Amino acid sequence: MNLDQLMDLPGALAAFSYTDKGDLKDHRVREGSEITAQVLDLLAHSCVANMAVATLEARGWESLTGQKGFEPLQGFSIVGLEWSAVVNGKCGVVMKNRDVNYEAAFNAIQACEAA
Repeated sequence: MNLDQLMDLPGALAAFSYTDKGDLKDHRVREGSEITAQVLDLLAHSCVANMAVATLEARGWESLTGQKGFEPLQGFSIVGLEWSAVVNGKCGVVMKNRDVNYEAAFNAIQACEAA
């Protein structure tokens, strides 16, 4: 699965990939969308930061409580007023809330990472 195929998901407004530091590597944006490369770059940096914080919390929780299973983190979604971002690994897709299917998006992104 590649970024062009992620854009085939219902409601997809943008698809993007990014580096370990959060720099935007590649992206696709649906014509007429308000999303720009600058927005995606900021989103990619936010994804890396959120994964770092979530990993810190999961690791701390496991260490403090002895409960296991919180790591490794696989991905997450950010839900906004009109659109959501679904990310996994170093790929993501931005989708209209009214059309988003989170499970399909996570599966597609996982396939994007494996490619």
